[in-house]
Amino acid sequence: MKTSFGFADVGEGEKQGRVNDVFHKVAQRYDVMNDLMSAGMHRVWKDAMVTSLNPPKRGRWRSLDVAGGTGDIAFRIVEASRRNADVTVLDINGSMLEVGRDRAVKRGIADNLTFVEANAEDLPFEDNSFDAYTIAFGIRNVPDIPKALGEAWRVLKRGGRFLCLEFSEVDAPLLETIYEKWSFNAIPRIGQMVTGDGEPYRYLVESIAKFPNQENFAQMIRNAGFGRVTYTNYTGGIAALHSGWKL
Repeated sequence: MKTSFGFADVGEGEKQGRVNDVFHKVAQRYDVMNDLMSAGMHRVWKDAMVTSLNPPKRGRWRSLDVAGGTGDIAFRIVEASRRNADVTVLDINGSMLEVGRDRAVKRGIADNLTFVEANAEDLPFEDNSFDAYTIAFGIRNVPDIPKALGEAWRVLKRGGRFLCLEFSEVDAPLLETIYEKWSFNAIPRIGQMVTGDGEPYRYLVESIAKFPNQENFAQMIRNAGFGRVTYTNYTGGIAALHSGWKL
């Protein structure tokens, strides 16, 4: 994935800049487009992710949400914990973080959140700092995924949990055909209509197609040192939730 920008091959070190440009362009309409791209299902999948995480409702508890700029997962964690969790939202893209900060203030939960602009491949935190690490629809945009997974393992406490929600390989032939036609034909056109630029959404669709399937990604998580690695398919495998523990 280091040198693939969707279906295009790019030079070593070029991918991150191109991905940043995509998310600067889509930041203000990112959540609207998620609704349109997934027919609203991304909300159901994110709710299921946080239900699986089950943040404690008593005592202080620290969670890191990576590539979570607009706050969708972090806000759910704070609310699920009855506002006991302290969540650090990390994103490499300042435009996405700006949207998240504004949303947090409007929701009245800014006190539970810290926003950090940094790279998933080089986290600015000490070892054994967090009880949980979450990343939703972001890992496929990281150039060096094994390095990011290694960083996740490093910053988690012993007994800490890694959860990754990502688009994945559809496991039903008819659904796969429908989904592929929708993704490659409709989504870039919708992006053009809503944001005036369809190219960022063409990249997002292509990046999904290039991402490792469920079994291969699960093995990458094991290779990073995590134990008890499992995954759960959502909506026929359109999305999958991967789980691992730092044992």
